[in-house]
Amino acid sequence: MSSYLESTARQRIAAMVSDFKEFLPPSSQWTSPHLPQLNAPVSFDDGVVVGRGSIEGKQVYVAAQEGGFMGGAVGEVHGAKLVGLMRAAIVNQPDALVLLAESGGVRLHEANAGLIAVSEVMRALLAVRAAGIPVIVVIGGSNGCFGGMGIVSRCANVIIMSEEARLAMSGPEVIETANGVEEFDSRDRALVWRTTGGKHRYLLGDCQILVADETYQFKTAVVQAMQHFAQADVALSLQDLEDEQTMLNNRLQSFGDMTEPMDIWAAMGVRHLEEVAMLDAEAFLQLTAGIKTGERQHG
Repeated sequence: MSSYLESTARQRIAAMVSDFKEFLPPSSQWTSPHLPQLNAPVSFDDGVVVGRGSIEGKQVYVAAQEGGFMGGAVGEVHGAKLVGLMRAAIVNQPDALVLLAESGGVRLHEANAGLIAVSEVMRALLAVRAAGIPVIVVIGGSNGCFGGMGIVSRCANVIIMSEEARLAMSGPEVIETANGVEEFDSRDRALVWRTTGGKHRYLLGDCQILVADETYQFKTAVVQAMQHFAQADVALSLQDLEDEQTMLNNRLQSFGDMTEPMDIWAAMGVRHLEEVAMLDAEAFLQLTAGIKTGERQHG
């Protein structure tokens, strides 16, 4: 058994993808043109590994962000590699596009270039879906998935997370800096995970599959997702957007006055709240079986 959380981007790909061929490997030395101007270190893959391979015989195009380099933040080259991978996927029609996401969002060192890069990634991802290719996002790294990449992830067909994973628009430190510790105490790690962690995201319906922090379980979940979408219409439709908006409206009506995630869980009908934090993924799924994600229990 290997921990997905503790693995590097290349280790994750090696454990999940067979016959992997990397596009623009480190030997190509495609580095950020902006970082040297700030005397900041560069990486020869700019913090993201992209290429093609197979998972259980199914052809995939895959990208893995390296949280060890600038927290997986997206800059111009980093984003261009993701966009290039997605455009290549549209041409070559693999069975799925798999994004192993780990990112704090936009690389502030690169300012507008990073923001533009994230917007281009979102547009390319939706084009992949429009071409009939399912997009599967895996989140399980120690840096979580925040900012622009949090939005990118929610554009996918399915998100797979572990309990240790985190997903949100703004990171805890960002919220605290902007609005004060009274709004959100980033040092309260239990609160951070209750708010942005895999269990909470699963209960709200933002994450569709929850697994233990083991690489093979993530791989198994990816295979299951590919099987599920093999004959499905994966393009984003107007009805999908309207359904999502309805879900968000219902969420605000049901939970908008609650500031503690455990209160939300209680309203949804989760029992034994004091035990939830200590349950592994399998036990948590058993405890919450039958609860409709994202909806308050009535009666």
